[in-house]
This record gives sequence, C-alpha cells and structure tokens, in this order.
Amino acid sequence: LNQLIVKLEQGLDSAARSARAAARAGEDKKGSGTRPDFAALKDPGRLSPAISFASAKGMLPMPVNGARIREFGASDGLGGTEKGVSIAARPGGQITAPCDGWVVYAGPFRNYGQLLILNAGDGYHVLLAGMDRISVDLGQFVVTGEPVAVMGGRVQAPAAIATGSGQPVLYVEFRKDGAPVDSSPWWA
Repeated sequence: LNQLIVKLEQGLDSAARSARAAARAGEDKKGSGTRPDFAALKDPGRLSPAISFASAKGMLPMPVNGARIREFGASDGLGGTEKGVSIAARPGGQITAPCDGWVVYAGPFRNYGQLLILNAGDGYHVLLAGMDRISVDLGQFVVTGEPVAVMGGRVQAPAAIATGSGQPVLYVEFRKDGAPVDSSPWWA
C-alpha cells in the first residue's frame, strides 16, 4: 500500500492535473458543442479541506453504520495486528467520506477488493476497502459525509474473512506519511 500511495501521489502533481484537465476540456468540446466546459470543476486543486486533518480529531463521522468488529492494534487472527478498523455493515449500506480529501485511488487492488484512497492533506491518507461499488472518480474532491461507495451483499475484504463475519465488512485505515496510525482519536 505504501508503494501504491507514493506512486499515486507522484501522478497527481499539479502539472499532471493540468494536463488531464486540458485533455478533458478538449474531449468535452468535441463531444458536445452546446455543453458548457466543466473541466475546471473537475480539478482537485480548486478545493481544499475545510479544516486540516490533524485538527479534525474527535470530529469525523464513521463512514458506515455498523458494529466495530476489530480495532487498531488488535490481533488480526493471522499472527499480526490490525492496522485499521473493521466495521460490520449491512448489505447495500451507503459508504460516506469520513473527511474532506482528493480521491487518489478508486478501484480493485490485490486482495483488498474495491479500494478507495483519499488524500486528506498534511501527509494523511484514508483507505476504505471491502466495498462492492465505488461512485467517485480519480482526482475528485469529496467532502465529509459525501456518498462515495456502496457495500456489497457478500464478504470481500480480508479483514471480514479473518473474522468469520457473515456480513460485509468495511475496512478503514488512516496513514500518516505512509505509516498506519490509530484512527480512534478522530472519530466523533
């Protein structure tokens, strides 16, 4: 995950964002002559988090309603320790962004299933895994509470398989400069 995040961050520098926005603007103009140019609205550089992630401690909502079945630092059942929080959710449950940030990855990744990585700024990243469908795009800026994904009807994440949970499990991990950190101080 660390290598993936570093690679993604390098690909989202301002020059690359500008080039993608220009390309999208050209495609939009070719596709529809009467449609206004919305490429500027898709630039993740146009918005910033309302407050810094470090000062949001005690204020972030959980991304899904459900029961926490594993906490940071607990045994993962495979001889290691949990690097995030696992939340048993209902099938089809709505996943919301726990914080403001830019989508730096959205798609399948190894055995994580559907993985969503948000850059929350200040070197912080929020990882969400175990969803069935992601509804945001790479480079998009999302705000706290915005719907970003939907849980499936089956167990997908390794955390869910390890717990033996019969319902879908959302895995949430916070990282600071590439290292997992305990998310418990941030939750409201």
